[in-house]
Amino acid sequence: MSSEASTNKITKKDLDKVYWRLQIFGTGITYNSTTSQAIGFATAMTPVLKKLYDDQPKELRVKAMERHLEYFLSQSTATGIILGISSALEETSSEEEKEAVVAVKTGMMGPLAGIGDSVFKLTIQAIAGSIGAAYAINGQFIGVILMFVIYNGINMGIKYLGVQKGYSKGMEYISSGQQARVMKNIINFATMVGVIVMGALISNSVKFKLGYELIVGETVVNLQQLADGVLPKLFPLLITVLLYQLNKKLPRKYLVFVILGILVVGTLLALGGIIV
Repeated sequence: MSSEASTNKITKKDLDKVYWRLQIFGTGITYNSTTSQAIGFATAMTPVLKKLYDDQPKELRVKAMERHLEYFLSQSTATGIILGISSALEETSSEEEKEAVVAVKTGMMGPLAGIGDSVFKLTIQAIAGSIGAAYAINGQFIGVILMFVIYNGINMGIKYLGVQKGYSKGMEYISSGQQARVMKNIINFATMVGVIVMGALISNSVKFKLGYELIVGETVVNLQQLADGVLPKLFPLLITVLLYQLNKKLPRKYLVFVILGILVVGTLLALGGIIV
C-alpha cells in the first residue's frame, strides 16, 4: 500500500473484513431477481461504510447503503477488485461525487464478469479438475483434495489481492494531486461504460414479445415483427423507461407493489394471448 495509506481512515484490517465477508457470504447467497448480487456486495462493503460514516448523519449512512444496494451482477472472484476500488472511491469522493462509485461499479461488473468466468470457471477450474482427476482415476483420494486446494487456493488469493490492491492502487491514482480531474474522468468514462452495460442487460434480461396479429383482409400483420423492423427490442426499452420513471417518482416502499403489478399484468396479457 502507498505511503499515504497511513493517513487514510480505511485500514488493512477493514479491508480484511471486506475480504472475509466476500469469502464467507459471497455475492450469490442472497441473489434475487430484482437487484441480483447487490445485498451480498453491500454486506461486504459494510465495514468500510461503517468506518467512513460512523460519525455522519443518519441520512448519509442510509444513502451510502442504498448506493450499494443498487443492481449488481459480476463474477465472485473478480468482485474483490470492484470492492477494493469502490472502497477507495468512497473514501476520497465528496457526497456530490458519489455517483462515481455507482458508475464505476456498473462499468466494471460486466467486463470483469467475462474475464472472471473465462479465467476461473473455464481455465483454472478445468486445470485443477484435470490434475485431481489424474490421481482419482488411479483410485487415489488425494485427487479430490488436490483439486479443492489448487482451485480454492488460487480463488481465495486472487480475491484477497483484488480487495487490497484494488484499494491501494485506487488510492494512489486518486491521490495523485489531480483528484478533481481524475474524479471527473472516472465519472464520465464509467458512466459511458455503465450505460453500455445496462443497455446490454436490458436487451437480454427484459423479455416482452407480442403474440397478437392484426388481420387486414387476407394479410396477416405480425406486430412484433413490425416493431422489430422499426427498432429491435423496442418494447423492452419502453418498459424499462416506464419502470425507471416509476422508480424515480414512487417511494421505495411501493416498489413491491410495482413488482406485483408487473406479475399480474404480465399474466393477464399472456392469458389473453397479447404477449407470448
